Amino acid sequence: MNPATKPTEIDQPTAHLRLVSDRAGSAAPGITLSGVSKTYRSRDGDVPSLRPLDFHINEGEFFVVVGPSGCGKSTLLKMISGLLAPSTGEILVEGEPVTKPHGNVGIVFQNALLLPWRNILSNVMLPIDMKKLPRNEYLPRAKALLKLVGLEGFEKKLPWQLSGGMQQRASICRALVHDPKIMLMDEPFGALDAMTREKMNVELMRIQRETGKTVLLITHSIPEAVFLADRVLVMTERPGAIAAIYDVPLPRPRSLDAMADPAFTELVQRIRKHFFTQSALD
Repeated sequence: MNPATKPTEIDQPTAHLRLVSDRAGSAAPGITLSGVSKTYRSRDGDVPSLRPLDFHINEGEFFVVVGPSGCGKSTLLKMISGLLAPSTGEILVEGEPVTKPHGNVGIVFQNALLLPWRNILSNVMLPIDMKKLPRNEYLPRAKALLKLVGLEGFEKKLPWQLSGGMQQRASICRALVHDPKIMLMDEPFGALDAMTREKMNVELMRIQRETGKTVLLITHSIPEAVFLADRVLVMTERPGAIAAIYDVPLPRPRSLDAMADPAFTELVQRIRKHFFTQSALD
């Protein structure tokens, strides 16, 4: 099967998570990068991290960036979130230029980073408290998200009382609680064991399908990228540039059985050919 085949459309989001009204507007949906690059200044001279990038992520798309360590993947995520300014070019989120950290994204890091003195529900509500949003409006959403990820009944537990996978589920809820348009994920399951990581990949696809969020996920695992994505952006070695962007021809919803599909194997092999060592990225 040709990897350029268009992916199947994702399911419509369920109504029970639309507890906070959608942000309406005429801005172009999704994420657009135009000529975006990053160069770091140092005493020894300029250190280029990313060469100019041009691409668009559609609204509601599961978009995965894969590349070797040090190619600028995390730098890219930080620029889209507004935590880091690009050296050149422009980033648009929902049609608005990104010039500072903004409320249209939720971020999930490799480690859950839950506050040990706050229970799970309080950790999920942390963005609401920090943004000084009305708790009575967002508390039902926090509880609905915890139920969605299978953590109903664990609201009063402390982080140390949960497994690593459960803590990461809570971290995902925290990223979604303020109802952002976009979820940015920086190797969110890299610290988990292989079996838990596979289960979390399946869980993440279900959450994305049921919430309808736009997801940008960073990984260095080629199989993970192909399994999760609607499209995969392949990056070169540092300084990072776009080597290719592939559509993933696997229907949704997906189970782990999709990894046995010849189309999955073919696309994994095609992406591996972009790199010198076939087994270096997974």
